[in-house]
Amino acid sequence: MNKQNRTPRAAWCSVLAVVGSVTLVACQSRGPDLVLEPVAPPDKRMVTQGQAKKIIVPNLTSCAHTNPKMNLRVAAVGQITATDGTVLTMPADTALQRKEGPLSHDLYNECNKVMPPNSAAVSTDKVPVIEIDPDGEVVTGFIMADNYFELYVNGRLVSVDNTPYTPFNSAIVKFKVKRPYSMAFLVVDWDEQLALGVENMARLNDSWYLGDGGLIAKFSDGTVTDASWKAQTYMVGPVDSPGDVVDKGNLRFFDRLGRTYPDVKKPNCRENCYMVHYSQPKNWRAKAFNDSQWPNAYTYTDAEIGVTTLTGYTRYPELFSGAKWIWTQNLVYDNVMIARKVVR
Repeated sequence: MNKQNRTPRAAWCSVLAVVGSVTLVACQSRGPDLVLEPVAPPDKRMVTQGQAKKIIVPNLTSCAHTNPKMNLRVAAVGQITATDGTVLTMPADTALQRKEGPLSHDLYNECNKVMPPNSAAVSTDKVPVIEIDPDGEVVTGFIMADNYFELYVNGRLVSVDNTPYTPFNSAIVKFKVKRPYSMAFLVVDWDEQLALGVENMARLNDSWYLGDGGLIAKFSDGTVTDASWKAQTYMVGPVDSPGDVVDKGNLRFFDRLGRTYPDVKKPNCRENCYMVHYSQPKNWRAKAFNDSQWPNAYTYTDAEIGVTTLTGYTRYPELFSGAKWIWTQNLVYDNVMIARKVVR
């Protein structure tokens, strides 16, 4: 076995006895080694310019209840052809669009009138359990993403965000699994001018607003989103020139116009802006996918993410306690992210 592709064996230990100054300890492995696949070849880099053509104009968000004060935006889908001839789906190819996997169970969702007043009023009793391992433990998780998420456990799709854009919602998930296991999130910062990474921010009177992303999650087995996760970007922009996005191995850099608000500046290209895209590895969802060459996630504050007034998160501080908002290096210009964690 290639030692570089073998993860350490997790273990638990217990004290058997103390004899004088000597402590006798017994340790037992928690499970077999996790054998990782070889590192995947470099992701293909592609470039687009301008806005995508919409192919799904009706809103992907199914909103059973609306009111004038609800921040309901259209989550459309588009296609655009890269300079190398590759046809890309914008803002991403999602399970929601393909109608795959179980839709998320609401923690907070204005569209469905699920709005518990506080953490004590939240019940997980009716959340379905997705079985990965029959002899595993049941793990409950609380998730909020800006804007859309898909969660895979050991490659199995266990939750698809039912509200891909707005109003901002949060979700509960349950799955039954044995350690070690992997979690993989696809997270998309949705946009309204597809393939240009911008949205209409009416409250700021700005129709060319550069949105930002974010993911926070906490699970009952003690797993939380933090800097120990791996996080890779798959769409960067809008930029004046594709050359502004610099690749260094598996690292992708663009910080010339800033990384977070309020320091971010806009590019000058407007409708002629470029986007730099990367092909997603075929097996990124799998338990044994080797993400060792990916960068670690960056953590962000509530203020940097801009969630200090989002009720679906701020109303339930106990449910997210200890978790951090994560994203890639650039909170604003990185638009599609995959985040992974192996739980041992």
